[in-house]
Amino acid sequence: MPTLRTATLGCKVNQYETQFVREGLQSIGYRDALDGETADLCVVNTCTVTAEGDAKSRQVIRQLARRNPGTRIVVMGCYATRAPGEVAALPAVAEILTDKRELPDLLHRFGIVDVPTGIAGLDRRQRAYVKVQDGCMLDCTFCIIPQVRPTLASRPPEHIVDECRRLFDNGYRELVLTGIHLGHYGVELNRGRPKEQWVRLSHLLTQLSRLPGEFRIRLSSIEATEVTRELLQVMAAHADRICPHLHISLQSGSDRVLRRMKRRWGARRLVDRCQLVRDVLDQPAITTDVIVGFPGETDADFAETCRVVEEIGCSKIHIFPFSPRRSTPAADMVDQVPAEVKAARADVLAQWASTLRDRYFHTLLGRELQVLVEPRAASRAGFLLGTACRYAPVELPSQGAKIREFVRITAGEVADGCIRAATTASRVVGR
Repeated sequence: MPTLRTATLGCKVNQYETQFVREGLQSIGYRDALDGETADLCVVNTCTVTAEGDAKSRQVIRQLARRNPGTRIVVMGCYATRAPGEVAALPAVAEILTDKRELPDLLHRFGIVDVPTGIAGLDRRQRAYVKVQDGCMLDCTFCIIPQVRPTLASRPPEHIVDECRRLFDNGYRELVLTGIHLGHYGVELNRGRPKEQWVRLSHLLTQLSRLPGEFRIRLSSIEATEVTRELLQVMAAHADRICPHLHISLQSGSDRVLRRMKRRWGARRLVDRCQLVRDVLDQPAITTDVIVGFPGETDADFAETCRVVEEIGCSKIHIFPFSPRRSTPAADMVDQVPAEVKAARADVLAQWASTLRDRYFHTLLGRELQVLVEPRAASRAGFLLGTACRYAPVELPSQGAKIREFVRITAGEVADGCIRAATTASRVVGR
């Protein structure tokens, strides 16, 4: 039986695509190589969001070649798309996939006749990612992804529904819908169609929410302009199925910086949209991304970002000190911010993020929360960590807790960056 080893760098979409290839190869007899065992075939899914992503991708390929003598390495992902010549020069690389739309062709070349339309699980994860869309057509000045994944491609709703049903049947209780630009789901499918026949993310959510079983759905990152009233109404109408949590990308709270980033809206519009989220959903969690030290960002610009995230009331902030990405307009801007300034601002924002997180968690005290139990040890012996529907880590007693099942807890206190359960109940559905 031939042996296989996979490695994934980067985003949720990459993790999904690696699993897609892995399951396809397993269907023709490949098995995962054991620790210390040489793999006959290695598959590496690369990332190119930053120069560090490129470097890590090269490092992983070299390590696999060194530790698996005689192996063949198939390389795919955004770095392979952007720099196939660099990848080809690395040891043991036998094939390079430069376009993810060619994944079925790759599997055909390995002899797989019936290429699957989705996945059945996600290796070593308690929640499953479901890729519903690919491609981005924006032109943010800091981002290289539209150059390597420019083509919009939405999966047929029936394939997604079948895949989700299969994942539920295989014991997954939380599915995360993801894409390169999730809010553009259906855009290219709707071209030329009358409006009453359009397919939108809200329509997909409605279909998935009607599936039988005990599960919940979470959305990954989405742009503010795509958080429509229609989408929020669907989330509210299916509150027992769709997590009251949105990750809305901010990047900066300064309108001047947002214009230089070529973002599509100002900070005020995003704040207003987040208020709409709170008006429609029940105590939702709002998380975000922020780039600090974008070229030309002043102390006043950064202060605006701190003010905006406080006004939004973000429960979590992913902080990225700006890293110039070759071949993007921002990399060539002359007013680059010194590294020490970026680091200092990142530290300040991280302190803000902790304060805002705890502030939000305190609003949930005394409330019942639905928690997915995970195999993560808490800081206290005899306790596990789980994730609440509102994307809060929850510490709960491990006795009687079953991994990948739901429990309902009452939020008792906030400590060490998480919520501690006051009480727990048996496995249940509900918020």
